[in-house]
Amino acid sequence: MPDFALEAAAGGRVAGVDEAGRGPLAGPVLAAAVVFPAGVPPALALLLDDSKRLRPAAREAAFAALRAAAAVGTVEFAIAAASVAEIGRLNILRATHLAMARAVARLPFAPALALVDGNQPPRLGCAVRCVVGGDAASFSIAAASILAKVVRDRAMARLDPRWPAYGFAAHAGYPTGRHREALAKHGPCPHHRRGFSPVEQALISFS
Repeated sequence: MPDFALEAAAGGRVAGVDEAGRGPLAGPVLAAAVVFPAGVPPALALLLDDSKRLRPAAREAAFAALRAAAAVGTVEFAIAAASVAEIGRLNILRATHLAMARAVARLPFAPALALVDGNQPPRLGCAVRCVVGGDAASFSIAAASILAKVVRDRAMARLDPRWPAYGFAAHAGYPTGRHREALAKHGPCPHHRRGFSPVEQALISFS
């Protein structure tokens, strides 16, 4: 379970930063940055964990609690994206780092340090410390992972009525068997990531 030890040891304004959507074949990559200025409220702490370990209903509950905490100033957060076009132009790692930088830049006050999930440090305009498995270790990173995941899943669900053949609401663009079958049958739509191998293979089949 995550805790606040990394933030407390660092002192000052510490942001947790994480992303959602590096692995999918479609849709943007989302990033969130989260600061708990005076520590994590106990009731909120009970809801926070690595977003991948939470069921959808638990993620939604944590998301709602984070928004409520932001409304009274006990948490500050910002969410940003890099588009499918930017992923194609930059590659997925650089696009992820761009989304992270945008999220940190949108915080109401600049952090002194960003704790970033993973092992590849982005340039964020402040000191950066990478934390492998950070979404399971740090409350701030866990909160960022939840925010990014929920917002991205909602964005993919909004694409579903326009592109129903692909099932975006069910898999959020990840390379499930159903998604690969839809790609093979219908080819890519404008929200698919060119340069990703299954998408390129589908393009070749439909060219």
